[in-house]
This record gives sequence, C-alpha cells and structure tokens, in this order.
Amino acid sequence: MSRLATMLLAAACCGSLPAQAGALVDLAAEASRPAANDMVRASVFSEANGKNPGELAQRVNADIAEALKVIRGKAGVSVKSGHQSTYPVYGPAQKIEGWRMRSELVIESKDQGGVSELLGKLQQMRLAVGEVSLMPSPETRRQVEEETTRAAIRAFQGRAAVVAGELGKAWKIKQLNVQQGGGMPMPMLRAPRAAMLAEAAPAPLEAGESLVTTTVSGQIELAD
Repeated sequence: MSRLATMLLAAACCGSLPAQAGALVDLAAEASRPAANDMVRASVFSEANGKNPGELAQRVNADIAEALKVIRGKAGVSVKSGHQSTYPVYGPAQKIEGWRMRSELVIESKDQGGVSELLGKLQQMRLAVGEVSLMPSPETRRQVEEETTRAAIRAFQGRAAVVAGELGKAWKIKQLNVQQGGGMPMPMLRAPRAAMLAEAAPAPLEAGESLVTTTVSGQIELAD
C-alpha cells in the first residue's frame, strides 16, 4: 500500500477526513445615499511674470503672506499651502525671456457663505481664484458611508438567501469585500475661467448633494 493510501485510510479510521466543500457562488450588491455638500474647498493663487526670479518671489510671497493674515482672521476656515511653481517663459528663438512664478493656498470650511465673502476680499488683494469645489465634510461622508454599508450588507445577504433558497440549500459567507465610492468634490469654478474673475465678486454657492455608494461583493458557499 502506498504512503498516501495509508494516510487516507488512517484519516478515515479516525474520522478526520476534511468535509467536502459545497458549490461557491459569487455575488455583489450595492446601496447609495445622498450626502449633503456641507463643505467648500477653494484655491486662490498669486502669479507674477518678470525677468528677475528673485523679485518675482518677493512679490508673490508678499501677496501670499497678506492673504494668510486675512484667511487666518476668519473663524472656522482652515488653510494650507497648495501647488507652487516657477518656470521659464521662452521667446520665439526658444531662449528664456523671463520667468513665471505661482503660489497657491487651499481653503476649506463648512461656512460656505463665509468662504464666498472671503474670496471676494482676496480677489481685491490681487489674488485669483483657481477652483471652488463643494463636497460632503469628512463627518457627513463617514455617517452616510456607515448607512450605505449596512444597507449594502443587508442587500448582499438578501441576494444570497434568494439564491440558496431557490436551490434548497443552506449557505454561509466565504469571502466579503466592501468598497466605498462617490461623494467626490463637485467643481463649481475652475481656472482659466476663474483667473479671469479676479475683479468680480464670487457668485453665491449652491451646495446640493453628492451620491455616496457602497458596494459589497464576495462569495458564498452552498451546503451539500
């Protein structure tokens, strides 16, 4: 008798043969809920052109420093540095004729009216608005994601019960994956159109809603 046959015979005698796995079924379900866009994110920037990079840096940095004073004086508004760049400007002969420098600040707040007012002040200080986006705040998104996760899991269980019930079998979950989607920032204004509005007061913001979706996918095993 071979070694494998001997091992199988011993396992059978001891009652330790592994149970035969049942059929596996792949399933997926999802749930979506609206989430209020209760937070606004806006970028403002200072940009200058010239032949002396050092002078450009002084001018742009001075604008940013003044803007930071105004922004930090507004309660409930957070600010952080955004993209910063300095690059050459080429002439017809592909020779460097000057430089362009740009420095950006990113503002976030749940006070949308306050941000709209703040953007108006910053535009009067020679800063331009690069982009304005509305989105659910982290707290709002987390709450809605919890709701959609519970709903998607119930939908997955319901779908599994239907499949198993039609086949007259019991079932159990073998694998489960949960993925979150939706609720991305909704752009309201983008450069270069935004850059042309440096002299204009920003329009009132209409918050609206974003759709948050949770997808539950996985595998169930049907008992034989």
